[in-house]
Amino acid sequence: MRHLRLAVRARRGVGYVSLFAVLTVLLPGPPAAFAADPQDYTTTIRPTGNADLDAALRASSDLLSLQKTQAVSPFALTGRIHNDYSRLISALESYGYYAGAITITISDGGHKGSTPADGAQDGRDPDLPEWMQALPAGHKAQISIAASTGPLFRIGTVTLNPDQADGPIHLNPTEAAAFGMKPGAAAQAEAVLTAGASLQTALTEEGYALAHVSTPQAWLRPATHTLDIAYTVHRGPVVNLGAFAFGGLQRTHPAYIARRLTIAPGELYQPSRIERARQDIAATGLFSDVQVNHGDTLAPDGSMPLDFGFHEGKRHSVGAEGGYSTDLGGRAGVTWTHNNLFGNAERLRLTALITGLGGSAEQGLGYDFYADLMKPDFGSRQQNLSARIEGIKQELYSYRQTALLARIGVVRHVNRHWNVSFGGQIEQEQIEQMRTTNSYFILSVPLTANYDGTGVDNPITPATHGVRVGASITPSASLTDGTSFFAIMQATVSTYFDLKNFGLSRPGRSVLAFRGTIGNVEGASTFAIPPDQRLYAGGSATVRGFRYQGVGPQFANTRYAIGGTSMDAGSFEYRQRILQKFGAVGFIDAGQVTADRTPFQGTVRVGAGAGARYYTPIGPVRLDVAVPLNRPAKGDTWELYVGLGETF
Repeated sequence: MRHLRLAVRARRGVGYVSLFAVLTVLLPGPPAAFAADPQDYTTTIRPTGNADLDAALRASSDLLSLQKTQAVSPFALTGRIHNDYSRLISALESYGYYAGAITITISDGGHKGSTPADGAQDGRDPDLPEWMQALPAGHKAQISIAASTGPLFRIGTVTLNPDQADGPIHLNPTEAAAFGMKPGAAAQAEAVLTAGASLQTALTEEGYALAHVSTPQAWLRPATHTLDIAYTVHRGPVVNLGAFAFGGLQRTHPAYIARRLTIAPGELYQPSRIERARQDIAATGLFSDVQVNHGDTLAPDGSMPLDFGFHEGKRHSVGAEGGYSTDLGGRAGVTWTHNNLFGNAERLRLTALITGLGGSAEQGLGYDFYADLMKPDFGSRQQNLSARIEGIKQELYSYRQTALLARIGVVRHVNRHWNVSFGGQIEQEQIEQMRTTNSYFILSVPLTANYDGTGVDNPITPATHGVRVGASITPSASLTDGTSFFAIMQATVSTYFDLKNFGLSRPGRSVLAFRGTIGNVEGASTFAIPPDQRLYAGGSATVRGFRYQGVGPQFANTRYAIGGTSMDAGSFEYRQRILQKFGAVGFIDAGQVTADRTPFQGTVRVGAGAGARYYTPIGPVRLDVAVPLNRPAKGDTWELYVGLGETF
């Protein structure tokens, strides 16, 4: 074996693998118990006491990251060891340790209970490949990496040099705060590079569209353990936005995009406002991708033109809708949506539903057909127009209704928390109740206001904190068989408490939820109001455990609800996440309905239950079972609710 090692060393670095193969053939007989290529190994990096630095060393080591891949020859493994020296030294330097050292040792791990055959070897030993080649078969090389940090280097002088076209560099307070690089700070690479990038960002936010801060130059001062750094800064002129170009628009009118944009030509160039404008256009849902770019040169008038690029999304989509509860039964249907109907982001949605499939509060099948048209930015940017035509048939135990409705309204987003809506509605309906059929023609003007402080944009996503408030008043007139005027007023408040605030759980895992609802009808008595305009309680929206419209006055010896002119209800839920995808809920609801105009009168009905949740990317699938704690005569003994999203 001595001749083999000499031969390899004589040819080191030039085809020594081939030379080794030739000499192996010439040796008399195979070497007993020698390890053959490839060579398995394990790597250990000793802690330095700095968790961040240790993480950087682990991330930089090829030996560690590649040890579970296909094993390589001792010669290739030696190459990995040599490469790790420079990689790990770079990691030390990136944390300010410019006088550090890396020590890599290799020993024979052997089998369980065995001892190293030849002791530890230094990773820089020129004989390391032959030493590993001689390891007994089945033995793994154990590689140990130790980092000696040495002293921490700090920033010495910091110099800002002007570009050739610029004068002396003087930072204003905003720019100096963004730059933040001062002598005496730890000479960490990330901080040094971030300072230059932050200064460039601050300059562009001030309108210097062509500002550039170069990668800094650095001079190491070992005697003082400092690092002197110098940045070259180019400001350029302050510029305004120039003309906008829109590319990729096929069905969307450029004029709509221009009106929708929150920036305009002539305004100060600011990247943050440009990005917010891009995100706002992307949020319309019209496009699968929105990009904005500009060149490196200014227009002849000194402005910065912007090029917007669009990829329009699908124009048509089809969806399915379904749900089930034991009181209202099943509902199922389809929805067809036409996006960007007239080229200004209008949306037409046609929906057809079959309802009342086997519910305890239903007497037969019904339907709900409607067409919705939504026109965004109606009159102003934060205002949408919506219109609906709807045909309804309901075979409820309380009444049987066939109706045609038409309504139009405007929704205005006041700010990120508040929105209000107003509009008008016409309803022509025929209602049968207790074998008496009446026709009604109703005009109403609904006004609503909503507040959402939960920070949840998608209403299906469960809230974990904050408050939601909804209030409405609907002045109405019933014009058939004598005119009656009345106003329906309702308000709902829900709030959520994350038990993490009390140190009892991880964020979002355990949540208490409360909901309170109150309603009142002024101007007419119960029987002067059409049955579908009266107030009811019972079901998932108010009191679970009681069928829909099952709480409140009933016709004697029947399960037919009369409805009332005042209603109040409250709910409490404890929501607990389990593992990653599952959850459980316990709840109790209470509520009452009365013909008096003063809430909190009548018989309080209480229901309680529990449920399961399965969390999907679009929201939780909900299954709740509830029972009445004080069931009225002819009331249901339990209720089951299945749906998407939390109940509130």
